[in-house]
Amino acid sequence: MSGWTVRVEEAGDAPAIARVTAAAFARAAHASGTEAEVVDKLRASGDLAVSLVAQAGSIIGHVAFSPVRITDGVRGWFGLGPVSVAPQWQGRGVGAALVRAGLARLVGNGAAGCVVLGDPAYYGRFGFRYDPALTFPGPPAAYFQRLVLAGAAPAGVVSYAPDFS
Repeated sequence: MSGWTVRVEEAGDAPAIARVTAAAFARAAHASGTEAEVVDKLRASGDLAVSLVAQAGSIIGHVAFSPVRITDGVRGWFGLGPVSVAPQWQGRGVGAALVRAGLARLVGNGAAGCVVLGDPAYYGRFGFRYDPALTFPGPPAAYFQRLVLAGAAPAGVVSYAPDFS
């Protein structure tokens, strides 16, 4: 890390997180424009299981993890996202550090696994892999990936917290 640290979200961070998230997704082709609102809704509903920020004086990045449901009934699985990094800080390892710290926190909390909808080339570096037994309807299948943290890989259809819809 160079000039920034990763820490747990604290009271009062929400406005800065919303600003960073909105800026990070403002030009992203895959963005819905609701990413900051999703984080706020996850926080309000109690579904923001892990929320970390990167800080360099001010908040420059954020990562969220929330519980997911899998039709096979397995518990302890989480969804990664959104991951947001202020545009001027992108490409400097901030997002990767946030993802790694969040996954370490999930392991420490006894999570069974994590899913992500994103670029396989990017998320593959963290150990995420496409698994045809675990599906998320809609996007191209290869972009939905899983990382087993403990136990066996689940099988079924994944649904995210209602705040994503």
